[in-house]
Amino acid sequence: MQSRVIDEMRRRIIKGDIKPGAPLSELALAEEFGVSRTPVREALKQLQTEGLVEIRPRVGTFVTAPSRREITELFEMKELLEGAAARLLAQRGRVPEIDGLERNLHEADDAVARGDQGRYAELVQEFHDLLIAGADNSKLEAHYRMLMNQLAYSRLVNTSLSQPGRPLQSDREHHLVLELILEKDGYSAEQVMREHVRASRRALLAGLPIGTPASPPATGTEGA
Repeated sequence: MQSRVIDEMRRRIIKGDIKPGAPLSELALAEEFGVSRTPVREALKQLQTEGLVEIRPRVGTFVTAPSRREITELFEMKELLEGAAARLLAQRGRVPEIDGLERNLHEADDAVARGDQGRYAELVQEFHDLLIAGADNSKLEAHYRMLMNQLAYSRLVNTSLSQPGRPLQSDREHHLVLELILEKDGYSAEQVMREHVRASRRALLAGLPIGTPASPPATGTEGA
């Protein structure tokens, strides 16, 4: 039961179905999932460990709302991991993930041409997932998954892509990364991938409201 609560709550937060800063009620969740409050409480503790919720004693539990500084720090780690993944993939030759990346870019070109930002956002996430998988490094992938959960990237990528011209530029950057990987130029692939992540971060921060809070306001009570 506890694992079901964890998996579903994680999915909702990452997808943005529950907004940053939103309060979470143990009682309401227990009723929804048909369980006692104990597995819900343990599930929320696990999600706090993953950086997805904040438990504030005698105040309540809230979906984490990262500050601009925290987003910057998380993107700095994203840059390092994805840059390393591009370099590692370039060293592996023609592996199945390369075919997946080529198919991904073909669909991405079509989505950008149609102005379909929603579909392109999905393909962006797929591109990065394929890159990480292609690195064939389980430790790198494990750290990356936790990082992406803390970023709740699904709810941020559309903000980044909403900046004028960003989808087209992002698509071009993806193409360049893959070209360098195919040329087995791991050093250049890493550098270009890192610059791509920095560009995404700049677009994201430009689209966020000024004064994005570090944490939710002190309102609500546990189980309210």
